[in-house]
Amino acid sequence: MTNEPREVAGSLDATGLRVAIVAGRFNDAVVDRLVAGALDTLTRHGADPADVTIVRVPGAWELPIVLDSLAAGGTVDALIALGCVVRGATPHFDYVAGEAASGCAAVARQRGVPVAFGVLTTDTWEQAVERAGGKLGNKGAEAAVTAIEMARVLKAL
Repeated sequence: MTNEPREVAGSLDATGLRVAIVAGRFNDAVVDRLVAGALDTLTRHGADPADVTIVRVPGAWELPIVLDSLAAGGTVDALIALGCVVRGATPHFDYVAGEAASGCAAVARQRGVPVAFGVLTTDTWEQAVERAGGKLGNKGAEAAVTAIEMARVLKAL
């Protein structure tokens, strides 16, 4: 018998994982780049494109209800939420961004399915572009890595 703690960590092997990407259409010039980054990352890590479902919704506000429906269906190992909310001159940004974030987190907690949050919340359009494949990387790709790792952590528990 060992006195060492048990350590659980997720791998980055997406082989056999069933993943759904839920993406907002609002600001689609940026969101499409996030989706492309997520898909590329999933396949580079072994996911079969046939095991990936992409669901389009109007915007970030609508992400949680679709994520919840997918998680409740029991057919996915991980979910990726992608969207883009750019701050404007009204408080609308705060409501949309905040509710998208809290809704996505609630789905993960309540359903036990990891939800990788790849929703950009930026002050400017330029900042969004920089995070969707520009000089600051691709947050869609980063969300896909998180989804893979979290699915593997939960499978290992």
